[in-house]
Amino acid sequence: QVQLVESGGGLVQAGGSLRLSCVASERTLSSYAIGWFRQAPGKEREFVAAINWNGGSTDYADSARGRFTISRDNAKNSVYLQMNRLKPDDTAVYYCAVRRGYYSASKFVDQYNYWGQGTQVTVSS
Repeated sequence: QVQLVESGGGLVQAGGSLRLSCVASERTLSSYAIGWFRQAPGKEREFVAAINWNGGSTDYADSARGRFTISRDNAKNSVYLQMNRLKPDDTAVYYCAVRRGYYSASKFVDQYNYWGQGTQVTVSS
């Protein structure tokens, strides 16, 4: 069973920064695409950012582009989401997910096989 563990969430003021981390239990997952998604209360889970297997290709939601940066360290079986200039609208539970079996990233929720438990990000105004 693949396990993903997110960390790094918390409470921050608008304009601040947070760095989320996602560690996978399987070393082989370093060969697959990983995405970050978020879900705010009463809303559907939405795409934030994704990265392909070797970090050579990334994709961002319009709301994240220019403020967030996704990266990965395959030696540590980890993926990161650096979030800068945070806004109250960024408040949500953030999830990382693995697209096991695929090298390329996707922005679609149903393209990912395994999910972490999520980490809460709260941005105060």
